[in-house]
Amino acid sequence: MRHYNIAIDGPTGSGKSTLAKNLAARLGWAYLDTGAIYRTVGLYVYRAGADPGDGAIVAAALLPQMGISLRHEAGGQRVFLGEEDVSDEIRIPQVASYASQVAVHPAVRAFLLDTQRAFAREHNVVMDGRDIGTEVLPNADVKVFLTASLDARAQRRYKELHERGVEINFEEVRENIRKRDERDMTRELSPLKAADDAVLLDTTHMDLEESIEALVSLAEERLTAIGDKA
Repeated sequence: MRHYNIAIDGPTGSGKSTLAKNLAARLGWAYLDTGAIYRTVGLYVYRAGADPGDGAIVAAALLPQMGISLRHEAGGQRVFLGEEDVSDEIRIPQVASYASQVAVHPAVRAFLLDTQRAFAREHNVVMDGRDIGTEVLPNADVKVFLTASLDARAQRRYKELHERGVEINFEEVRENIRKRDERDMTRELSPLKAADDAVLLDTTHMDLEESIEALVSLAEERLTAIGDKA
């Protein structure tokens, strides 16, 4: 059976997860948040008190012990370390920083890559991350690169954290995102960039509903074109 894949990439705070979840729901497809998987690795390293920049320690001492699993429930994707649901804890800024640092290690990416690709072979899936269209699913049927201005992304992330009760000021959020952008775009392994055949969607001046409708329209148009060619 032919399964279709949609790859959504973009920088921190561009709304990838929220928009991808809504798109998957509208299409009736599965949704896979790859960033959550990397954040879970980051959380494990953070809790272990290990240096996220030490690839040898992460690969040899920590990866074999990680029991990461995804569960799809009515409320969406939940991420587990063993039997512990860490879906909310992985969203704190400290874990995001650890995630971007562990993500540069080849062993970590290899550890997670097969899982992601296997899921895409078995489901119609909307998958979001930073290298989905370029590395994870280079043959995805639809590729979208989401973006927005730094200030717009920082404001959205600040609001999200504030609503979760995380005490942090706007400038700190903005600086965290700026540094994350720099790390993600300049890392040697799978840097953040738009795939050559990705469609750019800038949501700087869109609210959530407008962004969702723009993404759904784009995806449906591309999928219809594929169907016409089949």
